[in-house]
Formats: sequence, C-alpha cells, structure tokens
Amino acid sequence: MLAANAGPPAPLRHAATVVLLRDTPDGLEAYLVRRARTMAFAGGVFAFPGGRVDPADGDLTVPWAGRPLADAIRPLEPDATLAGALVQAAVRETFEECGVLLAAPAAPPVSGSSGSSGSLEPAEAVDLSGPGWLADRRAMERHELTLAGLLARHGLTLRADLLAPWARWITPEVEPRRYDTRFFMAALPPGQEPGELSGEADRMVWVRPADALDRHAAGRMPMLPPTAWMLADLLAFPTVAEVLAAAGTREISAVMPKIVIFDDAVHFLLPHDPEYATAGPSADPVNATALIVAATTGGVAGEAAGDDEQPPAAVGRQRS
Repeated sequence: MLAANAGPPAPLRHAATVVLLRDTPDGLEAYLVRRARTMAFAGGVFAFPGGRVDPADGDLTVPWAGRPLADAIRPLEPDATLAGALVQAAVRETFEECGVLLAAPAAPPVSGSSGSSGSLEPAEAVDLSGPGWLADRRAMERHELTLAGLLARHGLTLRADLLAPWARWITPEVEPRRYDTRFFMAALPPGQEPGELSGEADRMVWVRPADALDRHAAGRMPMLPPTAWMLADLLAFPTVAEVLAAAGTREISAVMPKIVIFDDAVHFLLPHDPEYATAGPSADPVNATALIVAATTGGVAGEAAGDDEQPPAAVGRQRS
C-alpha cells in the first residue's frame, strides 16, 4: 500500500523491474503477479517481478554474452558498475519470484558477424523443471546463493538479447519507501515457464496488455501507475521481437509522479499533466495516507471475488 511521509523525502534505493513477455496466437502477453497483502510496499496490487538492488548484485564476475553491457543499458544508466548491478537485480528477482531465468548456455557469435556487433545464435532452451532448481531459488531468497554462483553452477550466461531497458520511474517524495526503479522488457526464454510463486505473491497471470488495462479501469485489477503505464506502452507492439527492437531506439528519462489531494480524492500527477509543474505536497499527510491506501487497494476485493463481480468503489483513481 501507499503511505504519505510527513518528513523530508526518504532516500532513494536502486531497484529493477522486469516486464516478462511472450507471444501467443492471440497476441502479446505480459506476466504479472499479485503482491501478497502482507507486503509492506504495494501489497494486494498487481505488478511485474522486481525488487531492490542487493550488494551481491555488483559481482563483476557474472558472465554476459552479446552486445557489451555498458552499451546495452547506457540509455537507462550511464554508470557501468550500477548498470551491471541493475541487470543482475532484474535477473535475480525474476528467478526468485517466478522461477524464470533470463540466461542461456553461452553461444558463439553468429557466423560472419563482426566481433563488435555482439550478435548471437538463438538462445538454447534451459530446463528448470528439476527439484534442484527450486532448491536454488530458495537458496537465493535466503541469500545463501548468488546469481554469479547459480550461473557458474549450471554453465549459463546472461544474454543481451533476452532483456532490454525501457523506462525509469522514481517513487513520489511523499512516500516513506522510495525507489529509483529501472524497467526492463524481457522475452520469456525458450523452454521456460513460470513456476511456483515466491512468498511475496499470491497469484500470477499472463494477460494481454489491453485486457489488463480494461480490468484495471473497471477496478478489478489494482495496480500502481508505472505498471499501467508499461502496459499502455505495449499496446503498439504485436510481438516480443518488436518490443525489444524498439527498446534500442528509446530515449529514457526519469518519471516521478506527484501525489496531491483535492476534492477528498487522491490524484497521481505525471509530467505531462498541466498541474504537475505547480503541484505541491499534500498539506495533510495523515489524511493523505488514508486516501492513498483507499485509492490503491479499493479494487482488491473485487478482483479476489472474480472478474464478473462488481468491485467496491475506490477513492481517487489515478489521472488518465
């Protein structure tokens, strides 16, 4: 849930989120999980896998194949060390949360390509169905196994063709927990399917972006503004390949919503909104807390009961 912060802005923590995608006969689908309601941040809402950067994510020994990492993520983060940590956090969190590993056996460059191009043969399938993989997931969740250790154990490497930087969102200043989150688009690796959910989520769904947005608008699929924004971005793309190709041409700038209260409702302002430039923080943080919580979680009961049931009214939907 969201909560207002009455003091100075909380420090930012680096985080990474992965929009996992797959192609189907009915079109592009994205993978979302519903955060367990016990979670301190965004409990009860649908989101993409992700989390904050851990110290171990800075391991420089993690193997990487294809286009150089510094080039691949430069539009999102020019600092090469931080870029590597963000990519590792993205891969680690996706594996821990849903059992999908954005890695593959190392492959030689495509025949006839230049060494600087970083072109790769298509990724080989990795079978993650054995019980050892679930044990590895649990070990990583307990911080007993690092991503570098996991890849070394199974002879795998991260690959530049499986994920691409897409967007950067910063938590509003009124929040007590604030994240500088980089979003990645990622292709579901061949031969893999999401497995057992971690304790951080209680439901998963593959869904077409348009359908997810329709459910969100109807109050049946609560989500925070960045999640809805990423889904809206995907409406223009029929295939995963086209999403990843477009990622290479994007100009990425940080987006920080502002949360304001008026007419007893909460409003999420984005940079394109006319009021954004002049909007200030809420004058009543205590009242803001109650309204923000209601706005964020108002549709949870309706989603849990079923898509065909009318959800209770939520206070203050985000601005369109």
